[in-house]
Amino acid sequence: MNRKLFSFPGGIHPPENKLQSLNLPIQSVPLPKRLILPLQQHIGAPAKAIVNVGDQVKKGQCLAQPQGFVSASIHAPTSGAIAEIADHEIPHPSGLASLCIVLQPDGEDSWCEAQPIADYSAAKPAELVDKIRQSGITGMGGAGFPTSVKLSPPADSKIESLIINAVECEPYITADDMLMRERAAGVIEGALILNHILQTRETLIAIEDNKPDAIAAMRRAVEALSESHNSQPHNIEIVVIPTRYPSGGEKQLIQNLTGKEVPSGKPPLHVGIVVQNTATTYAIHRAINHGEPLISRIVTLTGEALNKPGNYETLLGTPIEHLLELAGIDNQQLSRLIMGGPMMGFALDSTALPVVKTTNCLLAATNTEYPEQPPAMPCIRCGACAEACPASLLPQQLLWFSMGGELDKAEQYNVADCIECGACSYVCPSHIPLVQYYRATKGELAQRRADLIQSDHARDRFEFREERLAKEKAEKDAKRKARAEAAAKAQAAKKAAAALEAKEGGATKDSSDAKPPSDKEDVVAAALARVEAKKKAKADAAAKTQQQESS
Repeated sequence: MNRKLFSFPGGIHPPENKLQSLNLPIQSVPLPKRLILPLQQHIGAPAKAIVNVGDQVKKGQCLAQPQGFVSASIHAPTSGAIAEIADHEIPHPSGLASLCIVLQPDGEDSWCEAQPIADYSAAKPAELVDKIRQSGITGMGGAGFPTSVKLSPPADSKIESLIINAVECEPYITADDMLMRERAAGVIEGALILNHILQTRETLIAIEDNKPDAIAAMRRAVEALSESHNSQPHNIEIVVIPTRYPSGGEKQLIQNLTGKEVPSGKPPLHVGIVVQNTATTYAIHRAINHGEPLISRIVTLTGEALNKPGNYETLLGTPIEHLLELAGIDNQQLSRLIMGGPMMGFALDSTALPVVKTTNCLLAATNTEYPEQPPAMPCIRCGACAEACPASLLPQQLLWFSMGGELDKAEQYNVADCIECGACSYVCPSHIPLVQYYRATKGELAQRRADLIQSDHARDRFEFREERLAKEKAEKDAKRKARAEAAAKAQAAKKAAAALEAKEGGATKDSSDAKPPSDKEDVVAAALARVEAKKKAKADAAAKTQQQESS
């Protein structure tokens, strides 16, 4: 029984150009002279290096640990020595450099001790999620969102559906197609692990109908699963969807399969759905069942400037120039080198950049295959961009806001919902690079939010300091006041005592109720008596002496 499918707005049908990289099986890549591993290959905080220059490391050993909840670790793709920890250029539209670990392979390719989970079905979901986090697994078909975060929904969230995104709608890219053809059983195992973690009602593996061999391989794997799990029925369903770009967009795929629309600014968790990429699902199988962290991925090498296009199992950190040489690059024919597909990819200025976790394709295009974009002309307000937009946005208005720097209005018109699929730019008769404007506007909005957060933090620190200083001043004033009051009280007591003593000293000594002499008065009287006694003793002695002399 075929599942009922729905539709999403917009979409286009660009030339697929997938056949040229499907003629050969997945090929392995020889070890390069060095591996360059950026500490940020994912959305979120960069990983923190836990090795030093000169350290000897084993294949699979953790080199950098995640910092914070949204982060991912980095592991050694092979054994060798840490040659450098420094800034290097990384594959990113900004072209900026970032901190990287440079590994010098020793050629032995010796593994550290693997620690698989023997029976994932007996393990607690939290244990599996932690293993996935320790293995550095991220989304491998999009922006690189850490997988463990997606698998940690709030306690009050009920996940109804797990969707494995095997659509791979971008032209030229065939990495997931070949993965399913050759390693379908591993993808199914990964889906079972994800289902055990999330406890979903259904697991849907969505594949576009332009991948018949992958569909057949996945169906055979599901049938084999049913035969080997007769006592434990599974909930995995292979769903074939029509080929239309960008049906692989997360929100578009959810709407296509379930009819549910994810609200603006909300994640799929909001409608009870989790989406995972095919390659990510396979990486989860390798991590849980074999104890292997994410250290390699399949990369499509394609384009008319290559003599041997195909799909290559590539260690993370491999320099792109190493791959291009392996695929027979013709530098005379090369016009533009693009990471990703022609719709959502970005041009590279250097071949010394490394392969990262999100590198699914390298397109080495000739000038005929990928000609220079004609100069942009004024918008003719044809509305083709709005018809093609799969997110139901208003591209023309967003263009005006972006060009005019009206960030608030662009934000109000949901520019953040743009998935940068390029459908609007593709159909624009005026050749306006619409996506570039939206991407720049989103970057400016992100920078403004970051500046606002920094300003808020600075204000909070200033207010906290002022409050602390005011509290310290108040405490000092209180202590000073207390000391002054204590001194005043002591002075008043002293004056009162002196007044009382003066009053008592003026009383008549021979009055019947006179007080007896004080101890001080007794001492004075005794001293005077001693003086008188001494005078008398001297007089008596003088008289006695005089008497003796006269006799």
